[in-house]
Amino acid sequence: MQQITAGIDAGGSLIKIVYQENGRMHFKKFSINKLDSAISWLKMVAPTLKVSITGGKAHAIQNNYYPDSTVIPEFQATCDGARFLLAKENKTIEESYLVVNIGTGTSWHLVNGNQADRILGSGMGGGTFTGLGSLLTKVKDYQLLTVLAEEGNKGNVDMLVSDIYETADSPIQGDLTAANFAKGKRHTHKEADRLASLSNMIAETIVLLTSQAAAIHQVKSVVIIGTAIIGNPSLKHGIETYLNMLGLRTVFLEKGEYCGAIGAYLSV
Repeated sequence: MQQITAGIDAGGSLIKIVYQENGRMHFKKFSINKLDSAISWLKMVAPTLKVSITGGKAHAIQNNYYPDSTVIPEFQATCDGARFLLAKENKTIEESYLVVNIGTGTSWHLVNGNQADRILGSGMGGGTFTGLGSLLTKVKDYQLLTVLAEEGNKGNVDMLVSDIYETADSPIQGDLTAANFAKGKRHTHKEADRLASLSNMIAETIVLLTSQAAAIHQVKSVVIIGTAIIGNPSLKHGIETYLNMLGLRTVFLEKGEYCGAIGAYLSV
């Protein structure tokens, strides 16, 4: 029987699996609440498996399911996976760059060749969008939250620069945010508007921290990865727009949400 190799990234919200079979890489993800189902599926697909694991729940999976597996440090796996995908997708960056991993929260990594260091972290991320989005609306489903955020108008909830200057000449672009949620007392906004405002606030915060890190470390390119931007066009567009406005090159990886799992897979 052919032995299959796999990498598992078990994070706060999702378990992501990358496995190789017949020379091809396959990708699969499950809610972390479906951990037993994910492992049962993997054991059915690959009864004979050599595996490496990363992420916050890596040791729990190792202890309960794969005692012979290897646990790879999460940040190492993430950056190794990002390097691999950059090369695979012909998006190689010659100079130092930032990897911004937007998952449940957000982590920033400075990558220079084979050297990678985590330089910053924030609790602002996909967990914020899902959790606070559910508090601001009656919606609990992630995909529906993203649809509503795309349909909404942040200007009905956020105070914009143009709201302050009105007819006067503005020193900066009028559609930029002066104060997040500052129009919250008004009753003219809808659930979709509140979600658009939330998505914008998360994007602005991530971009602000990214721009400061880029300035400190003198980098011009930013690689955006993580599950929070998958199927969330409002958040992805906001991040890309603001980063480009600041003169930073933005690179999105097609399989960027699997960087950790790929990094674990590469270590097998």
